[in-house]
Amino acid sequence: MPEANQPTRAEQNTPSEVPPPGHIDGPFDSRSIDLGRIESLQVLDEHGQVEDGLDPKYDDETLLKVHRAMVLTRAFDARMLAMQRQGQMGTFAPNLGQEACMIGQVWSLGPDDWFAPSYRSFGAQIWRGWSMEHLMRLWAGYHSGFPPPDGVKDLPFSIVIGSHVLPSVGLAMAMRRAQDAHCAVVNFGDGAFSQGSVSEALNFAAVEQAPIVFVCENNGWAISTPIDKQSGNDVLATRGLGFGVRSLRVDGNDILAMMMATQEACRRAREGQGPTLIEAVTYRMSLHTTADDPSVYRDESLVDAWKNRCPIARFETYLANRNLLSSEQADQVRAACEQEVLDARTQFRETAVAEPRQIFDHLYAEMPDELEEQRLEYLRRLDRKGVK
Repeated sequence: MPEANQPTRAEQNTPSEVPPPGHIDGPFDSRSIDLGRIESLQVLDEHGQVEDGLDPKYDDETLLKVHRAMVLTRAFDARMLAMQRQGQMGTFAPNLGQEACMIGQVWSLGPDDWFAPSYRSFGAQIWRGWSMEHLMRLWAGYHSGFPPPDGVKDLPFSIVIGSHVLPSVGLAMAMRRAQDAHCAVVNFGDGAFSQGSVSEALNFAAVEQAPIVFVCENNGWAISTPIDKQSGNDVLATRGLGFGVRSLRVDGNDILAMMMATQEACRRAREGQGPTLIEAVTYRMSLHTTADDPSVYRDESLVDAWKNRCPIARFETYLANRNLLSSEQADQVRAACEQEVLDARTQFRETAVAEPRQIFDHLYAEMPDELEEQRLEYLRRLDRKGVK
């Protein structure tokens, strides 16, 4: 991809002539965009057809592995939502329709690169080496689920919106000063981009030329707040330019575009060329979390418009056109992924045993007297109920 000061042929047109990737009538109508300095990338259109001359021609094994990862992500998502509704899981943040964002942003990371996820990043975490059983323990509230697996250079995911972005920049700054030729990727949502800490992170990264890639998953909603209610310019990539960060806008439902953009951004970071901001335009087709009811604030027709932009269906069309995946093979992949999730659920049920007597542990080195009295009363109640 060209540098930010070298606009492509498409960028020389007016915004009305060249809608940004992912543009449809609805929450992503761009009101004050200047594409002159923002790269815009889409490889696969909504029908799975390749834009002229843009096919990266990844090898067959890579493409099929990425496809399976996206299908597994969706199968895990659906099962976790079902388990929560059945009272078997804690609050959960679904990611239906954002599978390309998740896998594409970490595909090019190696084991010595770092990843700082937000709470909707379970597909990326699975790719990075988190077992699904581990993630089930995390979402069920078991402390053992939060620390990353051994050997996985990931930060624990962030619950406080945007709070993980500054620490990830600090991590990248440390890598640069230690002459560690690797990089970090951090993701956050469009709502988090309204947090001051994210702006501070962009500024520090630019000043320090930190080897980091910022991925803003612009899914249109900060819980119930649409993008046009939280930003006067809904092309969020333009914010990076003000800090001196190379910025581009990518169709977040296009896995090939996400892979290409992140691969190039990571290469630049590792080679000492500084940070990159990628705005991945996608859509949150499901709930914010299982504590949310989007029907209260969102018309279902907005979701219907994005169903035709399904990242998995689009990619499967591309794979079929390359004679890599038939409809029967796609069905087999889905069945295998569903079974893998069910196996993880079985393992979770066998290992995730609640230990209610530990609820007061790990709070204080020396427990205050008042809290100690509460702990003893709590234990007496457990004894009366026969709870071990």
